[in-house]
Amino acid sequence: MEACFSAFDKNSDGYLDLEEFRLLTRALFRNDKGKIYNLEEEKLRETFNVFDCNNDGFIDREEFVFCWNHWIKIIVRPISAFLIVDVQNDFISGTLNISNCSAQQNGLEVVEPINHLLDTVQFDVVFYSLDWHPSNHVSFIDNISQREIHPSSSVTAENAQTYDTVIFAGPPPMKQRLWPRHCVQDTWGSELHKDLKVVENSIKVYKGTNPDVDSYSVFWDNKKMTDTTLCAQLRMRNATDIYICGLAYDVCVGATAVDALAIGYRTILLDDCSRGVDLLEIEKTKNTVIKNNGVIINSNQVKAMVEGRDRRPELGYKLAMELKMNKLENNH
Repeated sequence: MEACFSAFDKNSDGYLDLEEFRLLTRALFRNDKGKIYNLEEEKLRETFNVFDCNNDGFIDREEFVFCWNHWIKIIVRPISAFLIVDVQNDFISGTLNISNCSAQQNGLEVVEPINHLLDTVQFDVVFYSLDWHPSNHVSFIDNISQREIHPSSSVTAENAQTYDTVIFAGPPPMKQRLWPRHCVQDTWGSELHKDLKVVENSIKVYKGTNPDVDSYSVFWDNKKMTDTTLCAQLRMRNATDIYICGLAYDVCVGATAVDALAIGYRTILLDDCSRGVDLLEIEKTKNTVIKNNGVIINSNQVKAMVEGRDRRPELGYKLAMELKMNKLENNH
């Protein structure tokens, strides 16, 4: 820490000014080939201000201790979780085979790149999520007559088609997209695909177990009423970074990535390890992740990032903004 501070305190005045901090970020944010990633000017200033606690325009040694422990260390040595979402039979060749959806993507294509990552990258923890529905689940189109439709729903029980969205009566009224019956607990369709590698000491997370509410995100159900075990498991391991992939890109994978960012994790979406339902919705998912300081990469870039050799400014900025928010909350 002392060596780092001295190296960037170019004029040896015992402080880092914005220019000296800029040099530090140029050393920090680069890939394993030495290519420097630029941190935009506005984001650079915002990040600098997080560590300039007394707002005097400098980061002194004491302020740098906080910067080192809570920011630089995490960027250089992240604790990485790999979250493989719903790579289950029904989505690949079963009742909700995504290749029959409008994007016509083949879910089986995610298995090989995911297995390669499991073989070659040393993640700190690996999770597999499973859609795990009771047979009377609210999302199944053949269960539509089991629940009252709200008068405001433009789709009625009589004319509802698969993939339509209805509004069920509450309280409160609830929008629900209708899917074919899929991933029913303890059936072949709910099993992870036989070719997907399941590593030792990995953790399975089950979602969608409440018959009355759907659950796209691996963190929460769609109404944010109950969470899964994922949050607690990540906290227990002090995870900083989450790599997310699987099926379907624009449904459960996307919802999980958005929640991971909202909770405060540095979030990395793996493009070539995910397949989706609708091309337009996949694009929307990507835009939302990028807008919220997540990163979208291909699997061949993962290893260097997990090992802290490829350090992205978006994730550094995301972490700085989380630190800023935590400070504000602690001051209230």
